[in-house]
Parts: sequence; structure tokens; C-alpha cells
Amino acid sequence: MDSPSLPPPDRHTWFEDAQALFAGTLFVSLALSLYNQAGLLTGGTAGAAFVLHYATGISLGQLFFLINLPFYWFSWTRMGKEFTIKTFVSVTLLSVLTDATPFVLGVGSLHPAYAAITGGLLLGTGCLFLARHRASLGGATIISLYMQDRYGIRAGKVQMAIDCSIVLLALLVIDWTRVAWSVLGAVVMSLFLWINHKPGRYRAV
Repeated sequence: MDSPSLPPPDRHTWFEDAQALFAGTLFVSLALSLYNQAGLLTGGTAGAAFVLHYATGISLGQLFFLINLPFYWFSWTRMGKEFTIKTFVSVTLLSVLTDATPFVLGVGSLHPAYAAITGGLLLGTGCLFLARHRASLGGATIISLYMQDRYGIRAGKVQMAIDCSIVLLALLVIDWTRVAWSVLGAVVMSLFLWINHKPGRYRAV
């Protein structure tokens, strides 16, 4: 006996997409603010932006926006127009929020362990919001989602490999203890995505 066919997936409205992109980038901007205050960093293009930020003092938001520019062509040709436009909007919004957050949020005391764990969960949650609404924060996330969609390799695994590699490069600019806490944050984020972002689990588009 044939199993019943699944109903077609629901389509997100423009309002649902907008609130998800805003909420996702807001969560990630809070994570980056915690990392920045604790002297940590994350992986992907945000991690590359952190390395350059610590080395040069240039705005983290500006660096993040510029580093992502080369990835849009790959995203357009491999992931499609809708995904690329949403990703561009998300990256731009995150760049603005990241530079604006220090003006509206300050933390008097912050242990790097708390920053790493909380930041990793915030990063994972924000990226999950974006992924379920066909968007990303560019760079490594584009590669991770493409590998999952094309080859069935979980995005969390690919993200973990990329993120840990970039975090290790930070040894050139920050103390090894900060790098160790940063690795913890990257692992927390990647495990969160590995557990919660499985192909076919979320069917709306």
C-alpha cells in the first residue's frame, strides 16, 4: 500500500521573511557584541572580519560587509536570486546592527566562557532563522548550505570545519586562551545547527 503523499510546503509571506531576517541578524549582532567585548571571535566571514578588526582597529561591521562581497556571485549562480537577495539584506543589516550595538548595550563584566556559550547559541539560533527563510550571513554559510542541499552533507559539519580553521588563524592576533574559548563557541554553534538543521525537518519555503 502506497504511503500518503505529503501536502505541498507552505510559502512564507514577505512579513514572515522580514521578521525572520531581522530577528536572526539581531541575535547574531548580540553574539558578535559579546565576542567583541570578551576578546573572542567566531568562524566564517565574521571570523575573518574579527581577525582584521583586532589587527587593524577598523569597524567590525564594515569589514564584515566588505569581506562578503566576493561570495555573492557564487550565491547567485549556485543558490539562486531569492537566496542571494535575502543574504545581501541580512549581511547589510547585520553590519549596521553590529556597529550600532555598542551604543545601546554595554556589559560591565563578562567571562569568556559565558560569552562563548551564549554567543554560540545566539549565532546558531540566528543562522537557523535565516536558513529556514532561505537566507544566510554569506561566506562560509553559503558554502555550508550549498553542500547540504547539493550533496546531503549536514551544514553543521561543514560549518564546524570552516569555523575551527578560521578561529585557529586567530592565534596570529589574539592570545591562545581567547582562541580556546572561541573554539568552544564555534563548537557550540555548529552542534546546535547539526542537531536542529536537518534536511526535510522544516518544510516551509
